[in-house]
Amino acid sequence: MSKQFNERLQQIRSNYASLLATKNEEAVYNGLVRRYKYPVLTAAHVPIEWRYDCNETTNPFLMERFGINAVFNAGAMFWNGKYILAARVEGYDRKSFFAIAQSDNGIDGFTFWDTPVLLPETEEPDTNVYDMRLVQHEDGWIYGLFCTERRQKGVPDADQSSAVAQCGIARTKDLKTWTRLPDLITTSNQQRNVVLHPKFVNGMYALYTRPQDGFIEAGSGGGIAIGYTKQMNGAVIEEETLIDKRVYHTINEIKNGLGPAPIYTAHGWLHLAHGVRNTAAGLRYVLYLFMTDLQEIGKIIYKPAGYFMAPEGEERVGDVSNVLFSNGWIEREDGSVAIYYASSDTRMHVATTSIEQLVDYVKNTNPDGYTSANAVGRVMQIIKRNA
Repeated sequence: MSKQFNERLQQIRSNYASLLATKNEEAVYNGLVRRYKYPVLTAAHVPIEWRYDCNETTNPFLMERFGINAVFNAGAMFWNGKYILAARVEGYDRKSFFAIAQSDNGIDGFTFWDTPVLLPETEEPDTNVYDMRLVQHEDGWIYGLFCTERRQKGVPDADQSSAVAQCGIARTKDLKTWTRLPDLITTSNQQRNVVLHPKFVNGMYALYTRPQDGFIEAGSGGGIAIGYTKQMNGAVIEEETLIDKRVYHTINEIKNGLGPAPIYTAHGWLHLAHGVRNTAAGLRYVLYLFMTDLQEIGKIIYKPAGYFMAPEGEERVGDVSNVLFSNGWIEREDGSVAIYYASSDTRMHVATTSIEQLVDYVKNTNPDGYTSANAVGRVMQIIKRNA
């Protein structure tokens, strides 16, 4: 090994070790959530051995042979004493795959396992897979529900952007060996952001869906829906019932979708979702919360107005700017919650809060009144309380 090659390799390894050893710091606290200074996962966190051929004979200039563009939109769970993220890793080639990273404290020190997830294909290969929701279901399996994207059939060769999104399903017992199940079948043209409820409901599997007409546009798809299937191996939903509709001049007027699986509380099921609206600068993605009834899991009982979290500072800049997206959160034994969210389709962050704070927020924050006059009325109520 030449001196120049060896020095460059050692510098790359030193920088990588330094990144992994970086301790996170609390940055912003607004009474509800604590944001942290550093992202927990970035493209630079991807193992050197995945990106570089470290053999001087075959890579004499020590170039990246597989460039990583972004790490984002990670599913999350606490498993075997570790905080687990099933991250979406996107290469320079625009293809995404899944990789497991773990941490002891859930705030920093996330390191990827030795290899990416080896996800089996169906008879119709996926062009791209992304945004996995991890759910430890009471049936004993860990399910990964994700978006599988394929080129739309029947379009002319000149159209190289029309695509079809569906819900892919895989399950595992150890997060290493995955069994691929058939894609979810629904009556909708396209499906994104499908989330599995962690409990049986009247002996059925309950899934939150997001019916939409097109790959990007929701069209007649009205928002977040719920449906039921008897089995996950060959899952079929015959009817989707809307539970959280899109509404004009709100944070989710263009589209919305559920994030991770809901968290149980004594007051109801806590849900974290994303809402999308249009602006002069493009689409803006924010996070919001709502709560459904413990028995009627498709009935919303509390929904605060507006967003719960929105892009701030450097979070607003990235591959797809002005976006927050979350498909993973973890409830800890002490009642605290770690929320894993991506900013601008580029990097993963963590924010912390508690079940107590989240319940207080959803129950005691006014719902949307849908008019400016109503908003002023709510402000006046607070002013009078403070007088």
